[in-house]
Amino acid sequence: MHSEDLFFQAFIYLMAAVLSVPVAKRLGLGSVLGYLIAGVIIGPFVLGLVGEQQDDVMHFAEFGVVMMLFLIGLELRPSLLWQLRGPILGLGGLQVAVTTAAIALIALLVGLPWTMALAIGMILSLSSTAIVLQTLNEKGLMRTEAGQASFSVLLFQDIAVIPMLALLPLLEMGQTAIGPHAAVLVATAEASGGLPAWQRTLLVMGAVGGIIVVGRFLMRPVFRFIADTRLREMFTATALLLVIGITLIMQMVGLSPALGTFVAGVVLADNEYRHELETDIEPFKGLLLGLFFISVGASIDFNVLARQPLLILGLVIGLMLLKGVVLLALGRFFRQSLSQNLLFAMALAQGGEFCFVLFSFAQQSRVLPTTVTAPLVVVVALSMALTPLVMMANERLVQPRFIGQGEQRETDTIDDGETPVIIAGFGRFGQIVGRLLIANGIQTTVLDHDPATIDLLRQFGHKVFYGDSSRIELLHAAGAAEAKLFVMAIDDVERSLQTIDLVKKHFPHLKILARAIDRRHAYELLRRDVAVVERETFESALSLGAEALKLLEFRAYHAHRAARIFRHHDVQAMREMAEIDGDMPKLVARSQQLSADLKEVLQADVYDLPREVDQAWDTTALRKYGT
Repeated sequence: MHSEDLFFQAFIYLMAAVLSVPVAKRLGLGSVLGYLIAGVIIGPFVLGLVGEQQDDVMHFAEFGVVMMLFLIGLELRPSLLWQLRGPILGLGGLQVAVTTAAIALIALLVGLPWTMALAIGMILSLSSTAIVLQTLNEKGLMRTEAGQASFSVLLFQDIAVIPMLALLPLLEMGQTAIGPHAAVLVATAEASGGLPAWQRTLLVMGAVGGIIVVGRFLMRPVFRFIADTRLREMFTATALLLVIGITLIMQMVGLSPALGTFVAGVVLADNEYRHELETDIEPFKGLLLGLFFISVGASIDFNVLARQPLLILGLVIGLMLLKGVVLLALGRFFRQSLSQNLLFAMALAQGGEFCFVLFSFAQQSRVLPTTVTAPLVVVVALSMALTPLVMMANERLVQPRFIGQGEQRETDTIDDGETPVIIAGFGRFGQIVGRLLIANGIQTTVLDHDPATIDLLRQFGHKVFYGDSSRIELLHAAGAAEAKLFVMAIDDVERSLQTIDLVKKHFPHLKILARAIDRRHAYELLRRDVAVVERETFESALSLGAEALKLLEFRAYHAHRAARIFRHHDVQAMREMAEIDGDMPKLVARSQQLSADLKEVLQADVYDLPREVDQAWDTTALRKYGT
């Protein structure tokens, strides 16, 4: 590729990303789908802005997948990886084996030879590491049960690519060569110079062992030396040098660079420079992954789709349904909850980027003919492109049903008897309230609608009951007729307001204490005459502000007094502004006036706090002089 062609290609790809991804994000489609759509638009079958250089661009872009696995490794301490050994080997191994067998059986039934059937089954058993992990991260689902299971399966699949590469040439003996996509993501035994099997094994073990030893013992002083230069660009260069060096080593010994960089990331996960490495590599990873997704979109051969539209679409739907059914069955076997199991199945139901590599390799190895690989490559690309849409459907249509229905779990029987306090919602806010009350000998009845949260909290000895607090029969069962206080601590604004309206209508004697998510929520609560309204971040922010004043050499007394004046003034202002919320010009004018009044009061320090004894005296000076 000439320099002018390179710059033109870079301009086209960057322009496509800049124009399409923000629009896709604004429409709620996610960045991955935005990149894929951009690739389709600039590809040879729409605008034709990219074409012949597609393989060169994909060759470069696949390095983003390598970087992504390095960053994933940095997040996984060896101890955590050891804890995941069961899901990785069990769930991941079964997924590859069962999916391979199912697809191979179908291929045999349609008349393909067993060698071709097995090759197709192995290749299509893989899912897209790049798309799945990027989508799960964007939606904050990596820490969920389904997210962890998906990661375990994807990690096993990436490892399984290595034996697949070794096995494919054996299915059809002949001259082997590797396609252009495989140069970065995978390597073959040819890279090790045609050595005997035992020597190649020793070479591989030596390379992996060397990565572990160097990462564990030598990189720390190297990073310390680089950090002492205080040149940010040198640390960035070192991070890139590390990733590229491991990639080259893995290619030389015939292993997947993605696997090698993942191992290196795990080894460096306990390194004190881990966060600096993540910060320096993240921008490159994001840009190259975006380039990879665009390349996938541009690589979809619409000519093949136009010639055989029903066959291609049928294969896409069949592939995703088959993999989804297998994943659902495995998730059920490993006792995942239904909502997480559906998320797990939908996330991994596509083909993967390694499929392009393996199809190219299988074709060059004369295992699969072009007439078979051409439509299957389109099937894989379309399934990858559909994944963000499937995930969006899961998020908007499937998961909300489980929030409302609690996965069909029946309401727990309340066995606490009469308690003076009912707490609705036992998350990070409700837990603190409940623990304080329990520590002071106050019995509480706690209601929460998240089965996973309840099961987790019960392991820590908390008495929590499943149920939707907005249901009148559950409130009766919880003893609302005899209780004294009702603490509303859930984080769903609409449901909290509905529940409060229900409580005020049927249990008017209950004093309500409510958590406000933000100021607007607080206005709604105040208009409902809730006895105590506490904004969830207000007190902690106020406390931090007081500490900031002290670090700016305010005496502790003045800092605490300023914070208390601010609190009193803000609470009064919030009650006043709750009455005029909705009249924006009046609200803005009154807010500006109140801010000016507060500034004047604090600077004059003449504010008389009502009925409060100020005990925030600074005793530092007294201790200093021994008085």
